[in-house]
Amino acid sequence: MNANKIFLCLFMLLLTNLNYSCKSKTGASASTSTIVPLLVDESKTLTRIALGSCNRSDYEQPLWQPIVDEKPDLWIWLGDNIYGDTEDMKALAANYALQKNNSEYQKLMRSTPIIGIWDDHDYGVNDGGKEYPKRSESRDAMLDFLDVPKSNPVWQRDGGYQSYTFGEAGKKVKVLLLDARYFRDRVERRRKEYPQYIPNLTGTILGEEQWKWVEEELKTSDAQIHIFGSGIQILPVQHNYEKWNTFPQERDRLFNLLVKHQVPGAIFISGDRHIGELSKKEIEGLEYPLVELTSSGLTHTYENASEENNLRIGKLTDQLNFGFIEIDWKGDKPIVDLEIRGKGGKLFQAYKIDYNQK
Repeated sequence: MNANKIFLCLFMLLLTNLNYSCKSKTGASASTSTIVPLLVDESKTLTRIALGSCNRSDYEQPLWQPIVDEKPDLWIWLGDNIYGDTEDMKALAANYALQKNNSEYQKLMRSTPIIGIWDDHDYGVNDGGKEYPKRSESRDAMLDFLDVPKSNPVWQRDGGYQSYTFGEAGKKVKVLLLDARYFRDRVERRRKEYPQYIPNLTGTILGEEQWKWVEEELKTSDAQIHIFGSGIQILPVQHNYEKWNTFPQERDRLFNLLVKHQVPGAIFISGDRHIGELSKKEIEGLEYPLVELTSSGLTHTYENASEENNLRIGKLTDQLNFGFIEIDWKGDKPIVDLEIRGKGGKLFQAYKIDYNQK
């Protein structure tokens, strides 16, 4: 469905305010009923977190029911939440509205608080960075889609980065949603070559203001678990696509901050790659390994995908998938299960992190 058709369909929905439905190319209808999303309640202790990325609003979306069935305390979008590559903000808003009016997604909106960050296709341009001319307007559209209250500090600064601290003392989870688009410097790309993204050894992904914010968030945190959400992968270095290692000094800077502030329970979550996988890396000076859960995609994947990742735990998942994090707070320190699941809740991959062990 192209942007004009999406906008026309939305216009008709608003105009009639009746039981009109907009047919996607899969034949699924989008309900016009008004949904009041659940408020994000940071006082609640989290034990079950679901996450995912790479979701086309005009495709069939079969994973929302399995996700709802897991009864998550929180859903985290990790980018490409819609595919809206455009500089037309009306078209972008219509695309977001089509997603919000998806009757299956509305089941999640009714049952689970939702937060998130973008990647490139919902940002507005494939592989885009700070050169995208509509980044400010697109940021506002994303925050509107996520129903971020105007009281949230993110509205008062540039970029879409956010933080949330959930739970009671001794059982706190801090979620830091990193914006890897708004401030990112240009990357030179050579298609069908390796590496196709030439390493940028002097540029930035996050920008100085966001880096200052990250350090302050870590320095003042009293959380036991710190979840870092990024559209692009942080740990993997071998594949030929976008990743933090295209800016290796930025990747090292993040690792160094974790060591400097001895941040407990750091976990990375990411999307983008149209596969699901778990990666692990030991960092000198950190008493536990860093683990990254990559979950992508919700509506489409790279079937029969195969790519190198010497940090991968287990096998690559090339079927529709979502990520799931379960936290056991009963011990002195938390035990965290990281999972990649699919249709019917099928378990593809799992890894347990016991922070009680050295």
